[in-house]
Amino acid sequence: MTATEPVAAPEAESDIVADTSPQPAPGATPPRTPLIARAAAELVGTAALVAIVVGSGIQATELTDDVALQLLANSTATVFGLGVLIALLGPVSGAHFNPAVTLAEWWTARRGGAGVNARELAVYVPSQIVGAIAGAILADAMFGEPLVKWSQHDRSVGNLLLGEVVATAGLILLIFGLARTDRLRFAPVAVASYIGAAYWFTSSTSFANPAVTIGRAFTDTFAGIAPASVPGFIAMQLIGAAVGLALVAVIFMRGKTGSGTPAA
Repeated sequence: MTATEPVAAPEAESDIVADTSPQPAPGATPPRTPLIARAAAELVGTAALVAIVVGSGIQATELTDDVALQLLANSTATVFGLGVLIALLGPVSGAHFNPAVTLAEWWTARRGGAGVNARELAVYVPSQIVGAIAGAILADAMFGEPLVKWSQHDRSVGNLLLGEVVATAGLILLIFGLARTDRLRFAPVAVASYIGAAYWFTSSTSFANPAVTIGRAFTDTFAGIAPASVPGFIAMQLIGAAVGLALVAVIFMRGKTGSGTPAA
């Protein structure tokens, strides 16, 4: 995915012309933003996302015993919260909040595309994981739950693992497909909408995020996942990311000019 360089206004107009340059969106790491600011955005954004997921799950179970209503409340809060976080923090860090997205962007960058380099990858991923754990602890604290209690919610069944492959592949296809077609401005709505839908159409309720998976192991509540199930989920998410990138390469294949070089 690509980052957009700001366009400087002519000196004579610099004081009166507003900056109308396009702003980066998820997967488009903004240039000239200090790495520490991007790391902070990824940590805070991932923490907020997990707090929304876990907190809304706790709230839902306290309000109703109907599992369908619990999932509806949980998914609705996640959709709105994720959309807001992407819109707010996308211009700072690209709003990945997800090691699978960061790894996919690093992979495309090393193959000639735009994206994070190895140093940025090494900063983003730990920030996301720390943020996810902090978000789960924060949600538990807000609702008077034990701050750290390993989840007992086993999610190791094969059909749930398949659901994670599908959920993650679809997420990567969506984000990088938007980037290939220069439509990342729609990412806040598109990504949040996809995650909301995937809550319902995937058997795993669409974790689709290694950092969030780790964070959710720290809470024995509605949104939790047993630590023993975490490695399998993460493995399937990484496979899903690879499948998603393969689909992007096939579906959004770039044409070639008459000279045989890739078209712009």
